[in-house]
Amino acid sequence: MKIDIHGHVTAPESLYAYKAGLVSHRGAHGRGSAGVTDETLRAALDAPDKTFGGKSHLAHLDDAGVDLQLISPRPYQMMHSEQAKLVEWYIEETNDVIARTCRLEPDRFRGLAGMPQSMETDPARWTVELRRCVREHGFVGALLNPDPYEGSAQPPSLDDRFWYPVWEALCELDVPALIHSAGCRPPARETYSLHFIQEETLAVAALASSAVFDDFPDLKIIVSHGGGAIPYQRGRFEPGALRQGTTFGDQLRKLYYDTCLYTKDSIELLLKSVGVDRCLFGSEKPGVGSTLNPATGRWIDDIHLLIEDIEWLDEGQREQLFETNARKLFRL
Repeated sequence: MKIDIHGHVTAPESLYAYKAGLVSHRGAHGRGSAGVTDETLRAALDAPDKTFGGKSHLAHLDDAGVDLQLISPRPYQMMHSEQAKLVEWYIEETNDVIARTCRLEPDRFRGLAGMPQSMETDPARWTVELRRCVREHGFVGALLNPDPYEGSAQPPSLDDRFWYPVWEALCELDVPALIHSAGCRPPARETYSLHFIQEETLAVAALASSAVFDDFPDLKIIVSHGGGAIPYQRGRFEPGALRQGTTFGDQLRKLYYDTCLYTKDSIELLLKSVGVDRCLFGSEKPGVGSTLNPATGRWIDDIHLLIEDIEWLDEGQREQLFETNARKLFRL
């Protein structure tokens, strides 16, 4: 069985029209609704999309042999740096769309909750929506943006006590968080895709050597996109860890990582850096990688094939990556 822990919702256009309306009237017309129905949601899941290489969401999963996918909001759409009430309204609406998707396809999808991470409110308030999604909708985890300012200001590092209400809620609910930044506002030097990698790198560097896991020993954190740049640069951090009486490898193993990387050698480096038991299959399919590679004829986000190509993995290790690690962590 293949469980993809890194997927994002495919929603009707009315959800994004709703978002545009909120931003344009700044809440003056009230909350309103995206008007998503089961019919429009089914059409979105089944419709070929040229953004995703001319295939539908479900067709991508079928062709990749993905049995179950954990879906969250599309990160670049989350607009955390906007006005707090707009963020709350939009994130709640998006989570409801995810919940309806899971009800339409109960054997195919599980939900990861977005949180309304406006810096105009405190993290304890963000967790109200997390609790609603887990308790009312049966969501199995959360998406966590380490930069709610979306590149426009400096947020507290993830080892700061500012984040402790989030860690408390995750432990109370016994669900993991998937670290994944959101948009990146101009005038930034980087695109939002590069911002993802930078924020994930900062997240690993902050959490691996912090007291967070001493204070929250049951906390389960997964870092998207293979931990950003950290596995590649891990030697840079080894001397500091040795001075603390540990190794950087041991510090890295406090966290989990997805395999949402798009080359075989990158995935191999991740697995050798942190261990197969700390990695979970993630493809973000369909998404940025849903383009055919002319050199191979494969979809760039056919990460399952890249894992199958790694000769030194045995069948037990592949089963860990594709299924059992996710089952254990998300209690599936």
